[in-house]
Amino acid sequence: MAENPMNIFHVTVAIQDINDNTPHFLNEDIRLEPSESTLPGAQFVLGHAEDPDVGMNSLQSYQLMSNQYFTLETRESEDGNKYAELVLSKQLDRESESSFHITLLAVDGGKPARTGTAKIWVNVIDANDNPPVFAQKLYKVSMMESAAKGSSVVQVKATDRDEGSNAQIIYSFSNIAESASKMFLLDPQNGTIMVLETLDFELKDKYTVMVEAKDGGGLVAHCNVEIKIVDENDNAPDIILSNIEDLPLSSYVSINSETGIIYAQRSFDYEQFREFQLQVKAQDGGSPPLSSNITLKVFIVDQNDNSPLILYPSKGLEASALFEMIPRSADADYLVTKVVAVDADSGHNAWLSYHLLQATEPGLFTIGHHTGEIRTSRTFLERDAVKQRVVILVKDNGQPSLSATVTLNMVFAENFQEALPEMKTQPINTDYQSDLQFYLVLALALISFLFLLSVILAILMKLWRSGNPKFLQCFAPVPHSSAGAIFPPNFEDGTLPYSYQLCLSSESRKNEFTFLTPNIQIVDNILSGDKSGESLTGNEENHLDSEVAKLNMVSFYSRKCLHAIL
Repeated sequence: MAENPMNIFHVTVAIQDINDNTPHFLNEDIRLEPSESTLPGAQFVLGHAEDPDVGMNSLQSYQLMSNQYFTLETRESEDGNKYAELVLSKQLDRESESSFHITLLAVDGGKPARTGTAKIWVNVIDANDNPPVFAQKLYKVSMMESAAKGSSVVQVKATDRDEGSNAQIIYSFSNIAESASKMFLLDPQNGTIMVLETLDFELKDKYTVMVEAKDGGGLVAHCNVEIKIVDENDNAPDIILSNIEDLPLSSYVSINSETGIIYAQRSFDYEQFREFQLQVKAQDGGSPPLSSNITLKVFIVDQNDNSPLILYPSKGLEASALFEMIPRSADADYLVTKVVAVDADSGHNAWLSYHLLQATEPGLFTIGHHTGEIRTSRTFLERDAVKQRVVILVKDNGQPSLSATVTLNMVFAENFQEALPEMKTQPINTDYQSDLQFYLVLALALISFLFLLSVILAILMKLWRSGNPKFLQCFAPVPHSSAGAIFPPNFEDGTLPYSYQLCLSSESRKNEFTFLTPNIQIVDNILSGDKSGESLTGNEENHLDSEVAKLNMVSFYSRKCLHAIL
């Protein structure tokens, strides 16, 4: 140590690299704009990625996500850096795919390897590789010879799949005859052919012109237009409507002879007939007249205009027939009965569904939504009523929906003898009984009135024919006081010593005969005879008896007539 107090040693430290850096692109969004006319084999340089690591941990290769147009090649520059290059393997088509993107990967050699990504955005530039295409190769049109100048004849239409100026189309006539060029004008922008001069059927009845469509790149397409001139007829066609089926056609449809529009005269009934055919004939007024026929088939579309009809149980059955007997020991899901219904409509309008609308015990019965089968949902319990009442709703599938209801009575019994008392206690329809009683009373009153009127008229006619019109004078109106009796005119027979009158009491409203006193002279004679004690001779006595008998007879018949009238 004394001799060599200090020694210097040289140490070399080698730092080993680890893969702690990811390759990265200087430009992570690479944009390419190749033309669709670029040929396969064309190359596109993408640049390179950087990785600070060294050795195997540095950038080793590039990878390209799968696509149908490009492949990838990895190249090395003079300074040793690796860069990627795209190679076009398939020609681009802007019309099928105008833009897309591809993912580029940069991979190092570390374990595990690290990767960096970049997006390649490819926007295909259009090339004029598509010519214009007309919607139709041949346009046929008819024009009336009276068409005004400037009227549109037809519009031809061509399209080009290119874009920009390559898709701009100019229309023009090509190889047009001089006669047609004087009659028609073509709009170069929208392809509309218009009438330039007055058309004349007698001069020329048909024109054929060729239209050319040229795009901005010089590609062209052609189509033909046939213009048929129609003779102007001042007479409206005679349109005849005839039927080819056994239907009263005139009551259902009519046709306008000027326009040919067919109108319905009344509503159709799908349930009566669902379709019918018409034969329409159009005839002009030319000389000779020309005509054509067409057969028109009319289909009637069903509407929901019929409510469901319940076939069973029938509403026309007696009340006892609407009872269904169920054994008390019936298990759950026991089939009680089935409601059967139909609908006169068709299709969806005739689809029926069954619903339990009301029930004495709602949880005791269920009904099949589509079958109408009424089943027990559980067993019968002691607390359940023996007699059950359910109301079933049958509804169709129309819009709006129509429905019908039916009421069923259920009796839980083991036999008919046990169920019979419950059936007999069914309440009677009070509304029906009330209506029936009203009509019976009304009919009885009417019959009684007619019978009484007939009897009165018969009596009056009999009295009138008996030759005793003076008796009817008693019905003539005579003014009277409310306080006293009413005395009709006197009825006297000159042969009788007594006169009598009919007295009507206004207060008591009772009719009775009041016999007045005999003639004063006769009475006085009788009284004077009695007081003097003189006896009557035989002739006088017979005469008096005769007069009294007549008086009694008149009184008897008068009472009978009055009683007959009253």
